[in-house]
Amino acid sequence: GIKSASFLVMNTDMQALNMALVPEECKIQIGANRTGGLGAGSNPEVGKMAAEESREEIKKALEGIDLLFITAGMGGGTGTGAAPVVAEIAKSMGILTVAVVTKPFNFEGAPRMANAEAGIRNLRNFVDTLLIIPNQKLIEVLDSKISFKRAFEIADDVLRQGVQGVSDVIANPAHINLDFADVKAVLKKRGLAHMGIGYGKGEKRVIDAVRNAVYSPLLETDIEGATGVILYIAGGEDMMLSEVNEACEIIKQVVDPSANIIFGTSFSPDKKDIEITIIATGFIDKNSAPARAVGAAPVSLGRPVSAVLSDPVPDTRSEATAEPVRPEYNPGIFADRPVFRHAAFAEKKTEQPEENEREDFAPAEPVAPAEPVVPAYPRVEESDAGRRVPKFLSHIRRGRN
Repeated sequence: GIKSASFLVMNTDMQALNMALVPEECKIQIGANRTGGLGAGSNPEVGKMAAEESREEIKKALEGIDLLFITAGMGGGTGTGAAPVVAEIAKSMGILTVAVVTKPFNFEGAPRMANAEAGIRNLRNFVDTLLIIPNQKLIEVLDSKISFKRAFEIADDVLRQGVQGVSDVIANPAHINLDFADVKAVLKKRGLAHMGIGYGKGEKRVIDAVRNAVYSPLLETDIEGATGVILYIAGGEDMMLSEVNEACEIIKQVVDPSANIIFGTSFSPDKKDIEITIIATGFIDKNSAPARAVGAAPVSLGRPVSAVLSDPVPDTRSEATAEPVRPEYNPGIFADRPVFRHAAFAEKKTEQPEENEREDFAPAEPVAPAEPVVPAYPRVEESDAGRRVPKFLSHIRRGRN
């Protein structure tokens, strides 16, 4: 779990609230008079009024918080309507506020997607930084045979990573340390954000880790053009200076030339691979983000907190998924991502020109073969291995709230 944060769960639905696996003192039933302990009926206006009814209780719960994460599944009633109210309260208290939200699957219908878009617009008025995760990306990336339950567990885990990626950077001791002031410099009033965690091993572990962090297949954002970046590299004691330099140089080539890059590192004696966390902000509004879940999570230096707002969703956790199982590392899932089109990731080649080659002549068009050529690799949709869940999604700690 996220050991560096505490949690606060909010809901209109008392039955769903009782299922939350947090202490009773960390639960807030919002809008008890308005909803009578029932859900918001997928009506964001009801969710908004419920939060307004419980404004003082929410404000009291946020006292002493320096950094608040609001996690919410947009499109329903409680999360969509209440999350902007929680963000507005936090803003009035001077709390640095980061929202990590999801947008619904396409099959959930146009009205729910419209609600999600409206909720995100409202939320942006009050948060410093916004990370949007599209559930629809799960269908595009994951194995078609994956269970519905497992897909939602993965969606929830992406939300968790959005919170953990930032909170761990602050809380974990490091060789080159990053603190709250560093994070605040990158997140304060920055708008849309990208947060990625990438793993790499073997000869090309640095470029693989950076690639996976920069181009997450479950996000619609990347770091190109970012003006604020937190780069955190964790590795074993065998991590070389040249590897750290390579990671930093790649990032510098992708982000805005004037970007403020804040860098930190940590070492673990038993760590074999390299883990890179990238938090990028300050984009021109070219990217939109997506998905589905509900909550709010505050983190403070002395008393980290997380608040969760949610529509009623059954708890799908089981003993089988209580502990994370990290799948085999597989960079192949990124084969079609735009990272390969960026010069920073290009392979360095040295080619000897032919004797009769002239610079002013373009190479001739290739001649089509007489016989069909069998592809060297199977098509992505025909390969279970090619669509395996990336390693950074493996830390499933919780089910749906």
